[in-house]
Amino acid sequence: MDDLLRQVTRVLREMWTRRWLGLAVAWIAGIISVGVLLKMPDKYEASARIFVDTQSILKPLMSGLAVEPDVDQQISILSRTLISRPNVEKLVRMADLDLKIKTKNAQEDLIDDLMKSLVIKSTSRDNLYTLSYRDTKPDQAKRVVQSLVSIFVESSLGGKREDSDSAKKFIDDQIRVYEKKLEDAENRLKEFKLRNFGMQSSDGKDYFGRVSEVGSALELARLELRAAENSRDALKRQLLGEDTVLLPDAPPSTAGVSIPEIDGRIEAMQRNLDALLQRFTEQHPDVLSARRLLKDLEEQKRQEVATRRKAAQANPVTSVNSNPVYQQLKISLAESEANVASLQAKAAEYQSRFNTLQASARLIPQVEAEFTQLNRDYDINKKNYESLVARRESATISGEMEASASGLDFRLIDPPRVSSQPVAPNRLLLLPLTLLAALLAGVVASFVASQIRPVILDSRTLRELSGLPLLGTVTLVASDAAKRREKRGLYRFIAGFVSLIGVYGAGIALLFVISSRTV
Repeated sequence: MDDLLRQVTRVLREMWTRRWLGLAVAWIAGIISVGVLLKMPDKYEASARIFVDTQSILKPLMSGLAVEPDVDQQISILSRTLISRPNVEKLVRMADLDLKIKTKNAQEDLIDDLMKSLVIKSTSRDNLYTLSYRDTKPDQAKRVVQSLVSIFVESSLGGKREDSDSAKKFIDDQIRVYEKKLEDAENRLKEFKLRNFGMQSSDGKDYFGRVSEVGSALELARLELRAAENSRDALKRQLLGEDTVLLPDAPPSTAGVSIPEIDGRIEAMQRNLDALLQRFTEQHPDVLSARRLLKDLEEQKRQEVATRRKAAQANPVTSVNSNPVYQQLKISLAESEANVASLQAKAAEYQSRFNTLQASARLIPQVEAEFTQLNRDYDINKKNYESLVARRESATISGEMEASASGLDFRLIDPPRVSSQPVAPNRLLLLPLTLLAALLAGVVASFVASQIRPVILDSRTLRELSGLPLLGTVTLVASDAAKRREKRGLYRFIAGFVSLIGVYGAGIALLFVISSRTV
C-alpha cells in the first residue's frame, strides 16, 4: 500500500511540473469545443400522435364467422418494423428529400441518417403512438412526420390486405387439391360399385349382418309357410266333412237372395233416387223416371230368382253347390292355397339369398372391407374439403370486414407540428461538459508529458531508474528571489485556471439568459 501511495505521489509531482502544458492544452481544448458547440446547427423537432382504436362492434357480432386476428399484436409489430429501408425510401420520395440528392452514395447516407433519427414511441396499454423527427429545417421536419404518419396508416391496411389475400390464395390452392382428390375418390367408388353391383347392401349392413338377417327372414318365412299349410289342410278336412244343406222352398220373394249384377244396379239406382228426392218433389219427371227404372229392376230380379229356383228343383246338385257354407269354405280354401303359394315363393327367395351369401362367404367380406376403406378415404377428403371451403368463406368475410376499415380506427390526436424553438443541441447541458472535457484534456496532456520526459525528484527514483548505488545527495537551498518567482508562477497558474472556469461560467450564464428571453 505504501508503494502504491508513493507511486501516485511521484506521478502527481511529475504532472505538477508539466502544469503549464496542461493548462495550455485545457484552454485550447475549451476554445475548440466551445467553437464546435456554437457552430452546431439548431435542430427543430416535428411530432405527431396517433391513437389506434382496436375495439370494434363487429368483433362480437362476427365471432365464430370471421377470423379474428390479434390486432394489438399486429400494430405493435408494425410500430417496431415501420422504420425499415423500403419505408424510409418511400418516405424520402414523399417528403421531397431527394430533390438535392445527386449521387447514390448521398442517397444511401440520407436514408441511414433518417433511420437513425426517426423515433416511434408507444404506450402498449393505450395504443397511443408518438412519431417524431428532428431536422435543421422546420418545414422539412414537418413534411417528414406527415409522410411517416401516412406510411404508418397505409402499411397497416396494406399488410392486412396482403395477409388476407395470401391466406385466401393458399386456401384456394388447397381446395383445388382436395377437389382433385375427391374426384379421384368418387371415380374409384363408382368403379367399385359398378364392378360389385350385385354384392352391395343398400342398408349399409356388413356381410355377417346380412347373413343373420336373411337367415332370420328365412326361418320366419318357413314358419309362416307351415302355418299356412296347416290352415289349408284344415279347410280341406272341413270341406270334405261338411253336410250339404239345401235351401228351403220359399215364396217368390226376392228378399235374402243375392244376384250381384242386378243388386248392384238396384243399389245405384236407389242412391240416384235419394239424390233426386233431395232436390225435387215426387212429381218431378226425373223422380218418376227413376222410380220406374227401379221397379223394372226389381221385377227383373224376381224373374231371375224364380228361374234359378226352378233350375234348382230340376237339378239337386246345383242346390247343394249353392249352400253358402260350402261356398264360403271353397273361397277360404282358394285363398289359403294362394297364400301357401305366396309363402312358398317367399321362402324360396330367402333360401336362394341365403345360399348365395353362403356361396360368397369369402368374397363378400373382402368386398365390404374394400368398400369401407374407399368410404373412409372419401369421407376424410370430403371433411377436409368442406372444412377448407368453410375457412375460405371465413377468410372472405374477414377480408371484407378489414376492407371496410372497421377493424382498426386510426385517429390523429395531435397533427404534425414543429416546435417553435430548437430542441437540439442543448448548449446549457453541453457547455459544462465541454469544460470537463477541456480539464480532462489538460490533465491527460500533463500526464503524457511527464511520462515521455520524466523528471527525477528524489534519490530513490534516481537509484531505481539508473540501477547504480547512490553515494549521497546534494540539497539545493532556494534563494528568496527563486521562492518569489515560484510563488508568482503559482499565482499565474491559479489565475489561468480560475479564468478558464470563470469564462465558462460567464458563458453559461449568458446562454441561460438568452434562452430565457427566447422562451
